[in-house]
Parts: sequence; structure tokens; C-alpha cells
Amino acid sequence: METQKVITTLNELLQTCHDGTKGFRACAKDVKSTKLVPVFEAGARRCEGGATELAAEIRKLGGEPASGGSVSGALYRAWTDLISTLSGHSEKAVLEQCERAEDEAKKIYEKAIALDLPPAIKSLVTQQFAGLKENHDRIRKLRDELSA
Repeated sequence: METQKVITTLNELLQTCHDGTKGFRACAKDVKSTKLVPVFEAGARRCEGGATELAAEIRKLGGEPASGGSVSGALYRAWTDLISTLSGHSEKAVLEQCERAEDEAKKIYEKAIALDLPPAIKSLVTQQFAGLKENHDRIRKLRDELSA
């Protein structure tokens, strides 16, 4: 795979990590539950760690790491803020929105994993995807507990 395509793919993932960090922090701000805030903060830290790893790989390849999230991520956070406000900052509504955002992140990672990336980079992306799925499953479990 051509280096520029790898850099572009990694930058898309980097933007997804930036979106995730901001999204988890927004969720932490929007809930009142002292049980959920640490979960969202842990998700934000995991995304930050992923962003740091991706930025390092992009630099190694001679690229310039993306400095922020995506436009769609910003729009989604605005939508999540609106839903959260309208629901009275309902924990379930915040968890539902967070899960939807993680669903979108999973799609972006799955698309990257399907590409013919260099082995070391594919390994990193696969490892990050496993962490993303852990975040997603934790959020879904908490949402399901509130629904029960």
C-alpha cells in the first residue's frame, strides 16, 4: 500500500480518536452519576492514548498528524448535547448517544482493518480496535442495566 494512503488512513483514525476523546468528555460532563463519570473519563484517556500512537506512526511515515476531530464528529457532539439537554441529562440517553458514536468509530476502524496496511500498522490498528470494542461493550452494558 502506498505510503500516502497509509498516512491518510491513519489520519482518519486519528480524527476518530480526537472525536472519541471529546465525545467521552462531553458525556462525562452531561451525566450526574458519579458511577458513569469515571467510565467516560477512562474512555477519553483510551482515545487519547490511541491518538498519541497514531500520531507517532504518521510522523514516522513522514506525514503531518491531524490536529483535531472530524466535522461529522463535531456535528454529532452538538446533536448529543441537544439530546442530553432535552432528556434532562438522562443517563440512559447519554449512554445511548455514546454507544451510537462508538458504533460509528467501529465502522471507521473496520474499514481501515480491511485495507492492506503494513503489518506493524495493521497490528496497532487491530489492537486499538479491540480497545474500542471494550469501550463500546462497557457502554452498552451500562445502558442495558439502566433499561432493565
